[in-house]
Amino acid sequence: MNVLPVLLILALAVSSVLLIRGLVRARRGPGGPVHDLSEAAFLNGGPGRVVDTALTAMQADGRLDVGGPGIVAVLRPVAHDPVERAVLQELAAAPSGALASLRLAVMRHAAVQETGDGLAARGLLAPPDAAARWRRWGTAQGVLCLLGLPVAFFMVISRFLEDDHGTGTDVPLFLLTFPPLIAGALTGLICAAVARSRITKAGRTAAEEFRAAQAHRTDPAFLVATGGPRTIADPALRTHLVTAARIRPASPSHGSHGSTDTALLLATTAWCAGSAPGGGCGSTSGSSCGGSSGSGCGGGSSCGGGSSCGGGGSSCGGSSCGGGGSSCGGGSSCSSSS
Repeated sequence: MNVLPVLLILALAVSSVLLIRGLVRARRGPGGPVHDLSEAAFLNGGPGRVVDTALTAMQADGRLDVGGPGIVAVLRPVAHDPVERAVLQELAAAPSGALASLRLAVMRHAAVQETGDGLAARGLLAPPDAAARWRRWGTAQGVLCLLGLPVAFFMVISRFLEDDHGTGTDVPLFLLTFPPLIAGALTGLICAAVARSRITKAGRTAAEEFRAAQAHRTDPAFLVATGGPRTIADPALRTHLVTAARIRPASPSHGSHGSTDTALLLATTAWCAGSAPGGGCGSTSGSSCGGSSGSGCGGGSSCGGGSSCGGGGSSCGGSSCGGGGSSCGGGSSCSSSS
């Protein structure tokens, strides 16, 4: 009787078709160009990279000073875009001026989270919730198929011994088990790897086109947005940003009010640390909810600076992934996806 192997083939075929179709739909969108430097930074490194870009721009023209042991001071309270306004707002609420804390707080801010939402709406990034679903599905299918191979091997040996050394007329059992299991494992693991990369094909194309169109620019903010903090010529600022991207928030401790707040932030993570081109939740420099980025859920996708996010409402909790958004990248974590 080959009923069970046939049912296995049908189940794997249905699962693989649904997985591929769902993943394609989750990563489909109208596409389009990158609108500004913040969007370019988000595509290349997630929320952390966006904050690093804003801090670099503000230091380059003398509006901020990042010095000492990573302490940020306002020299001129002038902001040119929503992210820079978020920097000034969070800095005013953080008397210590610590760069790492400021960076994580701005990553959670609605101004940064909404940048990720806009990119996801245009299909340049995959929303974190959808990416996580298909990643888990693909991983589960791949692992189960791999675990099924030893079982199938023993079934084939058992059938061979029972069938007078395989002289039966049925289709050989190994043809009904091994190829489907191997195909199912490959399909699941490949789809999981694709889902791990927050940036879509359209997003990768848009990021490359923006970089090419602005290739004449050599200002520090552009270099950070497209290449990460390690491209900064100023060694002090480079060290401060790279160090801040590696700092993770303290683990919540039971019984304190602060731990409750942290748990809430982690539970509402949206965009994590990052999604560098080709990376998942990825990381490119520094860090995933994202990494090197980033993804995202974040730096290095860090997600660009390498941290994950998470936060209430529209914030990235404090990848790598991330208020106002509903999407996450990998590397370090911003309380939750650069």
